[in-house]
Amino acid sequence: MLPALCAVIAGLILLVWSADRFVAGASAIAAHFGMPPLMIGMVILGFGTSAPEMVVSALAAFQGNPGIALGNAYGSNIANIGLILGATALISPITVHAGVLRRELPLLSLVTVLSIFLLWDDHLGRLDAFLLLAVFSAVMGWTIRQGWQISRQYPSTNTGIDIDIPAMSQGRACFRLVSGLAVLLISSRSLVWGAVEISQTLGVSDVIIGLTIVSIGTSLPELASSIAAACKGQHDMALGNVLGSNLFNTLAVVGIAGGIRPFDTDPDILVRDMPVMGALTLLIFFAGYGLNGQPGRINRWKGALMLAAYIGYIGFLTATIAKL
Repeated sequence: MLPALCAVIAGLILLVWSADRFVAGASAIAAHFGMPPLMIGMVILGFGTSAPEMVVSALAAFQGNPGIALGNAYGSNIANIGLILGATALISPITVHAGVLRRELPLLSLVTVLSIFLLWDDHLGRLDAFLLLAVFSAVMGWTIRQGWQISRQYPSTNTGIDIDIPAMSQGRACFRLVSGLAVLLISSRSLVWGAVEISQTLGVSDVIIGLTIVSIGTSLPELASSIAAACKGQHDMALGNVLGSNLFNTLAVVGIAGGIRPFDTDPDILVRDMPVMGALTLLIFFAGYGLNGQPGRINRWKGALMLAAYIGYIGFLTATIAKL
């Protein structure tokens, strides 16, 4: 099992490195063609931080390992709220504005309910996948439209969000984009191979491996960017990064995997993992609800509660492996 473990570790390290390289190249190219900083933050960085989940799940589905594909997507969603949002709030409490409670959180809740409905028969077909991708396209279209409107209304500002766009030549940016994508694919293949080998050696389902090792590893870019944003006081960006990533994972990552190869799903996902994901999503609403017209705050004790819930969930999955 040692070669498989080394493949997973090397794959995760290269995955994070290549995703950062890919985002840097894409951001520089977008800036060169005049895309506003706000749009780069919403679209390029949004896609970039979720690129590991997308590539790993797509490759896993293509190779006939749907458990890793689905476990990676939903496990990343759980990690984004419990681990990333919880740890970020412990470092710097996060202010939650009313707009988030009115728009993004209800949307994410509806998308979660849609996922439960589509997986109710323990199967994800191409029609289900195309429906998820259609909803994702509609959400992205609306987001891009809103972003362009804000950029036109405030052309000289980035609305307080500090987007780090590296300065580099067009040729260097293209090289970073292509090389980052190439390493992203290679590292994803290494990660998926190692994860499959570990699951077979331990005699556990690949869903468990996807929910634990793979999902935590592919969530590292979101962890780094959310903590960095919170330390700079950019609470909207830290929370938006998590909510946007969860929407991306639920709609695009699962949709792409199902579109590549329809597959049967593990019944435990519906009775064990989806309720946890839904409960943590609702926890954001209650944690961020403000009283007397004041903005809500995910303070340190609420962040600790989220982190404790995630640790308990991972502990339960680990105990499941130990019993086998």
